[in-house]
This record gives sequence, structure tokens and C-alpha cells, in this order.
Amino acid sequence: MQVDGSEPALPVSSSVVGTLHEHLVFDRRTQVLAKSLSSLLPPQATVLDVGCGDGSIDALILEQRPDVSIRGIDVLQRPDTKISVDRFDGEHLPSADSSFDVVCFIDVLHHTNNPETLLREARRVARKVVLLKDHTMDGIFAYHTLRFMDWVGNAHHRVALPYNYWPENKWKVAFDEIGLQIAEWRANIGLYPFPASFVFERGLHFIAALRVD
Repeated sequence: MQVDGSEPALPVSSSVVGTLHEHLVFDRRTQVLAKSLSSLLPPQATVLDVGCGDGSIDALILEQRPDVSIRGIDVLQRPDTKISVDRFDGEHLPSADSSFDVVCFIDVLHHTNNPETLLREARRVARKVVLLKDHTMDGIFAYHTLRFMDWVGNAHHRVALPYNYWPENKWKVAFDEIGLQIAEWRANIGLYPFPASFVFERGLHFIAALRVD
């Protein structure tokens, strides 16, 4: 997700590393996330995926859950996407109150300067659940590890990188203030194979299903 919609210059180094990332990490990540997120969607859910990128994860979710429908929005529209993607301004969801069963953010909020803004918008638009995959900045070298992962996975897509990571406690305080109740919290996702999991997993990722009351 590109928050400001600008098109920064793309260094050759980020392009090369990004290509390696696509081959070595991307496929496993999309498969793992699609499987986990699919299990958390209510039956026949209508889903708004905010910051959906090329829609690869959504396409896999639809294969596993043909009963759901997914609309994608992003501030940066890529030329080739797996689902239909509309553009939005990065702050205001272009949807009416309670117009989707689920609003989904997959590694999006740490790309924003103010995650609360989109969380509040999600609370407004979602009827049942806000589904969130993001990071927790807890533990030794957590910030530096997350920053490296973020650059490798996103710089070549011209995605904004403010490196705005929160510790677990800050996420949970924000959920409480916004009125989102944790229905499920998954901290062991299995995005990376051994031995990379010792460096890049170690509690730095979470999936949360947040109930809208």
C-alpha cells in the first residue's frame, strides 16, 4: 500500500532484492495468510480489503471460500491485479456505514502515519469483523528486523515506508479505545520456513479478528 500516492525513485538494489523476495518468500506468505484469514471470515461475508496490492491473497481466499465476496481498494493501483481494485485517498474508506461484513488490513497499517484513522474508519464500515494482519514491535532488535523485512518486501513496489510499528500493548489499547473487541489473536503464523523463522518470525507478526459490537 502506498499511503501518499507518490512515485518515489526505485533504486536498482531494491529492485533486485525485491525480485528475490518474490521468488523465495512471496508465494509461501500468500498461501499461509490466505489459509489463516479464510478461516476467520463469517459465512457469505462481504469483505473490503484495504490496501490490497495486486489482490494475490484475496484471489486465494476466494478459491478457498467461494461463498464470500471481496472488494479491493488501494492508494496505488497496480497495472495487473488478481481482483478488481479501486483507488482511495488512504484515509477515508469510500463506503457507507456498516456496508461490509468485514474490513480487512493485511500488512497495511504500519505503512500509515496514523493507524487509528483507518481503524476508526474500519469500525464505521464493518458490520461484524475487522480483520488485521500486522506486526508487533516487541523483543530485541525487533524494529531493525521489521524495517529490513518491510524494505525487502515493499520498496520495489513503490510503497510508502514510514516504519510505523507498534508493540502489542499499544495495539490492544487502540482497539479498546476504538471499540473493537479481540475475538481471536494469532501470534504464531508460520510465514517463514526453518531456519529463517528464527530471525523473521519470533512473535513479530500477528493476525487479529476484531469484533464490532
